[in-house]
Amino acid sequence: MVNFQKVSFLSSAPKLSLCPPDEGIEIAFAGRSNAGKSTALNTLVKNKKLAKTSKTPGRTQLINFFELNEKQRLVDLPGYGYAKVPLSVKRKWDINLSEYLRFRQSLRGLILLMDSRHPLTEYDRQILMWSSQTNLEVHILLTKADKQKNNALKTTLEKVKNFTLDPELSLPSISVQLFSSKSKLGLKEFEEKINSWFTRELLNPQ
Repeated sequence: MVNFQKVSFLSSAPKLSLCPPDEGIEIAFAGRSNAGKSTALNTLVKNKKLAKTSKTPGRTQLINFFELNEKQRLVDLPGYGYAKVPLSVKRKWDINLSEYLRFRQSLRGLILLMDSRHPLTEYDRQILMWSSQTNLEVHILLTKADKQKNNALKTTLEKVKNFTLDPELSLPSISVQLFSSKSKLGLKEFEEKINSWFTRELLNPQ
């Protein structure tokens, strides 16, 4: 089992070529700006100050690496979508995000965060297609579940699950869950998913 509380900041990189050596095992976090990506990461490791969070979309502007041990890392990717930054910066983020997802050999799984009130945006679908091209496993977190009533959450969950059945995605594995950093709804399931990825890779390295 991974001790998430032993995590520490490793480095930040503006693009793939400046990332740490491409070895070991990485689990990355991707999501639309302000979907709760950095907050979910902080909730997982029980450290509110690990990944920078802000109510202003676009706070995460670099690829940020956090080390659990010498072989295991968590990666906070730049948010995509409506961040209040110049268009040229958005395009650069998109390129860096695409290159990381498609070419990073140590990447084993992707946590894709979607605001449960606004799931499956155009960017979310693009991330899923990139993941499909690289045969990457994906676990979707439908965040901010505390902001909706049970009936609405159930409808959203079914909608996203049905979308993941699209044969065009052709992902080796894709799963979906509800999550709230505030109420801790789904935290155990979230922990178990990442633990399963790390444990399997250590037992059966590629």
